[in-house]
Amino acid sequence: MRKIATGVYLERKFSGIQVGVIEDGQSLMLVDSPLREDEVHEWLEDLAELGAPKYLVLMDHHPDRILGARLFDIPGIAHDRTRKIVGAWPDTFKGNTRPIGGECDHLKRITGVSMAIPELSFSGEVLIHIGERIVRLLHKPGPMPGAIWLLLSDVKVMFIGDAVTKTEPPYFGEADLEKWLDLLDELRSSAFKDYRMISARDGLIDRKMINDMARFLRKIPTAMSKLQCKDGKLEGIERNASQLMRGYRIASARKDQVLQRLKASLTEMHARMNPREG
Repeated sequence: MRKIATGVYLERKFSGIQVGVIEDGQSLMLVDSPLREDEVHEWLEDLAELGAPKYLVLMDHHPDRILGARLFDIPGIAHDRTRKIVGAWPDTFKGNTRPIGGECDHLKRITGVSMAIPELSFSGEVLIHIGERIVRLLHKPGPMPGAIWLLLSDVKVMFIGDAVTKTEPPYFGEADLEKWLDLLDELRSSAFKDYRMISARDGLIDRKMINDMARFLRKIPTAMSKLQCKDGKLEGIERNASQLMRGYRIASARKDQVLQRLKASLTEMHARMNPREG
């Protein structure tokens, strides 16, 4: 577990998501959940030395961070949109039913998904006290409709979910690209120049990574414009997904999964933009 600042830690050993913890006294706020059941149990054992978990903050509704939440017995906190979306999921999840290139694709079958629905939700902004600390949660849609940021002004640390990724391209099937680009501009603004920013996928990020993320997002509309629907079949998915991978140094063992992520993203975004073709 890496210490980011006083009472702020990051754990990167779990699959998919780097999870965080905010500590004050004996109370803990957890940021996202490990995906697998054994990882959740390991995480809770690790946390026993720090204190008792009080809240679990879920940064959006990506299954990689949501599914493990069903195993916690503390209130989950998320945006209203996230709560609504997760609440509509079936109680059984199979990773191969609708693969999105996430770590969740590898899950064979899990039940009790309804237990992951966040108990607490908010619309625009909420302040939560953990001991003497004040945690600020802000709705920041872009990567997902219910994406949020978590800010700790006392130590100038912010968790930004999947707003920026470095090692691999993100899933963007449910994204609002314009809002996402606006978020990146905000991250580069003077308001956050003194903040350490934590990506859920890559940990601490810098300004160059934000710029690289913006360049990637600007490529997506071009890729989308090259897709064609003929006889009810979407053509050009494989080719354009492969082109979006350029610029990333993807490990050979992960190329198929990343390609699936980009293909699923293009397919989902096309379906949202062209509902009549469905």
